[in-house]
Amino acid sequence: MGAIQIISDNEVLPESVHRTVASIGVFDGVHKGHQKLLDLVKGKSISDAIPSVVITFDQHPTEVTSPENAPKVLTPLSKKILLLDELGIDYVYVLAFNENRALTPAVEFINEIFVDAIRAKAIFVGEDFKFGHKRTGNVDLLKSEGQALGISVNGVGLFNSESSIEEPISSTAIRKHLKDGELAAANEKLGRPYSISGKVVTGDQRGRAIGFPTANIKLDTKIALPSDGVYAATYLGQDGASKVAAVNIGKRPTFSDGTKSVVEAHLLDFEGNLYGDDATITFHKRIRSERKFAGLEEFQLQLEIDLTKIRELLT
Repeated sequence: MGAIQIISDNEVLPESVHRTVASIGVFDGVHKGHQKLLDLVKGKSISDAIPSVVITFDQHPTEVTSPENAPKVLTPLSKKILLLDELGIDYVYVLAFNENRALTPAVEFINEIFVDAIRAKAIFVGEDFKFGHKRTGNVDLLKSEGQALGISVNGVGLFNSESSIEEPISSTAIRKHLKDGELAAANEKLGRPYSISGKVVTGDQRGRAIGFPTANIKLDTKIALPSDGVYAATYLGQDGASKVAAVNIGKRPTFSDGTKSVVEAHLLDFEGNLYGDDATITFHKRIRSERKFAGLEEFQLQLEIDLTKIRELLT
């Protein structure tokens, strides 16, 4: 079918689409567990020769229902759509999650979305999926309503990680790994190295003054950051060329008493101006935690050690 097609809330699928195979969820991270669930959707879509649809939200529902508990985001909507496209999903239906949507009774939601908007024939969802006003809708309700509507409903259990069979793969687990400095575990559950995107802005120019110029990346505050430390990473800018980078996330204790972590990328073997660049940083390996050095000389010495390690890893 080609590239994924985006359907906005209050729209319906084209009239030529009579039945679909669907899944619904936040799909933050589009991690290995999500990928396995969506493999089931794609399998059914191919065997029944009907399109696949993923229903997701324009923001994390807790941003509306309980903003103080809203988690940091692994994949903003634009990135999520790209990842779903890579998985071969035909349509993504983007629900605007607002107070009105949060008040929709579960049965009304089923009729409005699964019946009228996307004409589902089969639905695959995580077995713990909740929906509708006060989260009263669940897989059992979907199954009983689906039976009357001619929709088959499959509740799918969480998938376990290959490296730690006790721990299921979840967006929550990945966020915790990132926060705890366990990048390798986060990347394993994602099925790819974690990445973030932002704009290069003017920093304090200190890196340039000491011979290690850095690109200061400004990020949306809702994005999940790996823990403070030094990382072997790649930098992808608007020119489309991937460059090896040493990325520091932290409060730069040697030079300041900042309280907010900043993201700075030093591109190896690169000279040029990156201001205003839209950059994506991909984190391949955590080199060490951030620490305070006795002075500039000790700091520069450690940077040389870090860069040698990163060069060996990524070039």
